[in-house]
Amino acid sequence: MKRILALIFALLGWFAIIMQYYLMLQNSALSFGEMTIRFFSYFTILTNLVVAVYFTFYVVKNPQKTEHSGLLTAITIYILIVGLIYQVLLRSAWSPTGMQKIVDELLHTLIPVLVLFFWFLYESKSGLHYKQIIKWTIYPVTYLLYILLRGSFSGFYPYPFVDVLAIGYPEVLFNSFWILIFFIGLSMLFIRFGKALNK
Repeated sequence: MKRILALIFALLGWFAIIMQYYLMLQNSALSFGEMTIRFFSYFTILTNLVVAVYFTFYVVKNPQKTEHSGLLTAITIYILIVGLIYQVLLRSAWSPTGMQKIVDELLHTLIPVLVLFFWFLYESKSGLHYKQIIKWTIYPVTYLLYILLRGSFSGFYPYPFVDVLAIGYPEVLFNSFWILIFFIGLSMLFIRFGKALNK
């Protein structure tokens, strides 16, 4: 059953990512190279890509090697951050229609919920420890550094709350700090809840 669910989730993830890329390609006036770079500059896309790769690996490989590593917990937290930030800060910013709306809901709503469901059922929670949070922060912090560095010479920032040109570095760093605090708090909550479930 685990592998069947993993296969379904992987297919949904790849469909949403590929379709979103196609839609951006159809609607963009940028060069192919710049559009592709910007596509992979969204935390939403990168994290959904991580999810799709994880579940693909789960289907084709022996998943027991990673079940005690906390990897699924980290991925679940990342994708929930995607969903929660979208619902709270970004949903009101635009109103997609047609296929774009379907893809939008897959990337920001359905896939985060499905990953959480999979975590609840199948994550080996006995291996979770608070010290893992430091390792889990590497991905979002590296992502932030990347978009700030690239934005400094490209002028493109993928989200309004990190748009240096619009709100300045102090506000961006302030927003990033509170998102990091939220990430750490959510991580601690997952570990605490996981330990409770394990008992």
